[in-house]
Amino acid sequence: MSTSHASSLIRAVRSIDLETPTLADDLAFYEKTWLLTPVQKNSQSAYLRATGPHAYVLALHAGQHPDVRIRHITLQARDRSCLSAILDRAAAHGGARVIRTEYAVDEPGGGHAIELADAIGRRWRVVADDAPLVPIELTHAPVRLAHVVINASDVPQCQDFMENVFDFSLSDRTRIMAFMRCADDHHSIAIGDTDNNCLNHIAFLTPDLDSAMMGAGRMRDAGYPVQWGPGRHGPGNNAFNYFVGPQQVVIEYTAEVQTIDDSYPVGSPADWTWPPGRIDQWGIGVMPSGTLKAAQAHIAFVPVDEPAR
Repeated sequence: MSTSHASSLIRAVRSIDLETPTLADDLAFYEKTWLLTPVQKNSQSAYLRATGPHAYVLALHAGQHPDVRIRHITLQARDRSCLSAILDRAAAHGGARVIRTEYAVDEPGGGHAIELADAIGRRWRVVADDAPLVPIELTHAPVRLAHVVINASDVPQCQDFMENVFDFSLSDRTRIMAFMRCADDHHSIAIGDTDNNCLNHIAFLTPDLDSAMMGAGRMRDAGYPVQWGPGRHGPGNNAFNYFVGPQQVVIEYTAEVQTIDDSYPVGSPADWTWPPGRIDQWGIGVMPSGTLKAAQAHIAFVPVDEPAR
């Protein structure tokens, strides 16, 4: 285990791959309203980038299942040697399953990858040596993924997997969430304490607070009202607006995520309480909508024994 709060193996959460029964409609939304840019698309798949250097941040694949499902969450390794190190750690961990050993990636960015699942069946891909893109200018568009939040019926089990297989570290633990760090961002993966193991939400980092708010206006104009926000979280200190996008995928525009170093004290639930009537730092936020809460228990992972490619 690394003695640093940052992972010795993982530098970032790079992208997420979703299967959807409505590929064309979803692609139109993420391109025209959410402001991602396609780097490759055909009748079966579309890969969309943000303005930063990651090869893509969201991939959409045509699926036969009636609901959207998660193929995998992709983590970016610090270098190729980390892939074998992760496989070794997975072999030593009782709750890890190797789906694919190292292979050459034939999708945008290329590189080499491995695929794993945890004991619940959440699917993870780790990619190394993927080629970066030249950043682009697109006003108010997302820069990269900020974080992915997953639900867990057993948070300690999920946290143990993230720590002992990928060398993530805990930044904060609240009553309802464990915030996990792999780099300088306060969290890149968070684990929601729930009765299910579905996707909670995908957060996209905007370049500034104004962009997060402009995005909320653009979403409202397109028929997607804010389901939670605006507000500023406690852990992570980030500003937020949450939406329910196509096929009940919960997505967030966020800005000003706190960066931390090894001097940051790990918080406990007692450190993160709100005065009565408050759920964010600004004191203007209202409770998440029922629509949002239902959607946060809707998107599951593709089962481990079902081919995901």
